[in-house]
Amino acid sequence: MKNKCFLAIALALAVSGGVQAKNLKAAIDRSHDLWWNAPEQPELSIALVDTASAKPRQAQVRVYVTADTMSGCVVFDRTFAVKAPQTLAVRVPVTAPGFYKCHVEDDGRLIAESVIGYEPECVVSLPDARPDFDAFWARAKAELAEVPADYTLELLPELSGEKRNVYLCTFQSWGGDTIKAWVAMPKAPGVYPAQVYYNGYGGKPWRLDPDGRPGWIEMATSVRGQYLSEEGNKYGDWIRHNLDKPDAYYYKGAYMDAVRAIDVLEKLPGVDRGHMFAEGGSQGGALTMAAAALADGRLRAIAPYIPFMSDFRDYFRIVRWPASAVEEAAAALGMSEEQMYDNLTYFDIKNLARRITCPVLMGIGLQDPVCPPHTNLSGYNLINAPKQLRIYPDCGHTVDYADWNPRRDAFFARWW
Repeated sequence: MKNKCFLAIALALAVSGGVQAKNLKAAIDRSHDLWWNAPEQPELSIALVDTASAKPRQAQVRVYVTADTMSGCVVFDRTFAVKAPQTLAVRVPVTAPGFYKCHVEDDGRLIAESVIGYEPECVVSLPDARPDFDAFWARAKAELAEVPADYTLELLPELSGEKRNVYLCTFQSWGGDTIKAWVAMPKAPGVYPAQVYYNGYGGKPWRLDPDGRPGWIEMATSVRGQYLSEEGNKYGDWIRHNLDKPDAYYYKGAYMDAVRAIDVLEKLPGVDRGHMFAEGGSQGGALTMAAAALADGRLRAIAPYIPFMSDFRDYFRIVRWPASAVEEAAAALGMSEEQMYDNLTYFDIKNLARRITCPVLMGIGLQDPVCPPHTNLSGYNLINAPKQLRIYPDCGHTVDYADWNPRRDAFFARWW
């Protein structure tokens, strides 16, 4: 079975038989952060407590596990007779790398489900790029080079602080689209490392802290029709736009916008061109990886997290969005499933991953229902550059920023 791996259990349990069943609670031991590496054997320790009564309560609890890419394939299924309070030890004999979804039922009623992982850095999802993949992106970059960036900076006093000024940066990108970004620049003369932040899908603008990182030049940039550029959106639901035309598909332009942001960043006064970095989450994670793959080695290191746009065939098996939106658009255009996937291969992050040459720090949410961990790892595991992975076992479509931000800073500091 493709990408079998480990199981998932982060549950909240209940007990069958009696009105007190709803008061049964469960806590899962997190000492392994819900993922394991061989030769460890996955074992879940579930502490059961009846909050309504000190008396033991009997129940029949079913735990079953399915592969994340094959929801109908049950790889483990067992019913446990429990008597709360009790700690239930569940050992699941999974040996193949991958992510799994664990379901917990009480008397046939789903109580909880959770994802766990086994050997995540051994998950394999082979590239499926078309034969002209490299030529496609070489042509796109040549087209971008024909468009002068013509960037401008407009001081925004209301967003500026004591140590840095914030500017509205406007520039031109592929196809003549106008892109907007905010840039924070230190007031003190000097040469500074620089970092670009790429926006999430439909994300709303957030202000740069003008004095939060006074030793850095920071850019929070848009891609076409989104973020600071959303007012001029002419693309509708971006992921559907020109799905049947790879040369005019939305993400061809968006990936070129990500590269053009690097073009502009390196031209800004005070930027240390040898120390430019990039970060983004979700769609921003995809844009970060696309920029690293396509910007000719100009990024010193990157920190994508919960990245979007990777491993479309498996992605669409695991979650319904964006699958539903893309499949609906393909049907309306009269595209077959194979045509749809063939076109998406040009924009699949896993197909760009091997072109990344700079160090990579990736963060993923193990419980992510939007960009599932399998899709994150399908690209990450194809990167040949130095890399680090941080798995947040409790996080969905996010990371723990209290941990992530200092971890990112420390990672970037390694690559001065």
